[in-house]
Amino acid sequence: MDWTVYILQCDDGTLYTGITNDLQRRMSEHEAGKGAKYTRGRGPFQLLYQESCPDRAIASKRETEIKSLDRQAKLSLAAAN
Repeated sequence: MDWTVYILQCDDGTLYTGITNDLQRRMSEHEAGKGAKYTRGRGPFQLLYQESCPDRAIASKRETEIKSLDRQAKLSLAAAN
C-alpha cells in the first residue's frame, strides 16, 4: 500500500505537513474539521505538495524531514513539484 506525504496551506496561510494512505479521504477529513487537531477551523485548504512513498516507515521519515524545513524551504519544495 502506497503512502503519501503532503503539505497543505491553511486559509490563515500556515502550512501543515502530514501522511496518509488515502489522500482524498484525508482531505475530506481536514475539510470536515475531523482531521488533525492543528487544521481544525483553519480551512479551506490548498494542497501544495504530495509525494508518494512505498510504506508508512519511509513516509513518516520523510514527513519528519519536511517538518524540519523552514517555511520558505517548504514552499520551494512545493514549487519545484
